[in-house]
Amino acid sequence: MTQPPDDALLPALDRPALRAALAARRGRDAGVVGGVSLCRAIDAALPGGGLPRAALHEVLGEELEAAAEFCALLLARAAAEGGGSLLWIAAEGFPGGLGRFGLSPIDLLLVRAKRPEDALWAMEEGLSSPGIAGAVLCLDGVEPMAVRRLQQAAGAGGGLGLLLRGDAGESGTATRWRVGGGSTALGDPRWRLELLRCRAGRPGRWEAVWRPAAERLEVEEDEAEVRPELLRRRAR
Repeated sequence: MTQPPDDALLPALDRPALRAALAARRGRDAGVVGGVSLCRAIDAALPGGGLPRAALHEVLGEELEAAAEFCALLLARAAAEGGGSLLWIAAEGFPGGLGRFGLSPIDLLLVRAKRPEDALWAMEEGLSSPGIAGAVLCLDGVEPMAVRRLQQAAGAGGGLGLLLRGDAGESGTATRWRVGGGSTALGDPRWRLELLRCRAGRPGRWEAVWRPAAERLEVEEDEAEVRPELLRRRAR
């Protein structure tokens, strides 16, 4: 992944600087309101045929590296379909190699926020911005009230909100995913994707492969499973 421009990395949270950086970012096409498309098999389980924008989604990591890769793909798809800038908020370092999932460093704003309250503030501020196509917050232990605030911010700004976490606390997110697998030294990235909960959609499981050369997500159909009973068994 190409090094982001100097103004793309905020090493410590400076609230006025973040507001200024968000204001200076490339705008998003407000006319794009459909869901973010992944691939035909997964889109079929999602309401409206794609991952809903203007909503907050939860990504649980059996392996956080794999979950971060999946989030990178979702961000890239959100920006590709409607333009706009992207926000990644974490307490420490940022994952490397995310360019292979379609992320452009020009569009990406990286924010380091060591205090949870700062991270939540940055996420809410970013999601409220109409120029942000998507934002990732890497944070465990988010309280339900904070989740509701982030959901409201995503609804107001219209972008895709992703809460990347290792725990599975109570939340009111639009979808909840569990991701396993990830990149290996040889071959294309492979993930075990589980859609554990989805409002107005159907939970399911897929073995997915990301093809960087073709910029395409493929599902191994023999391993795909979309079943209503997963909602009752897994979504809690």
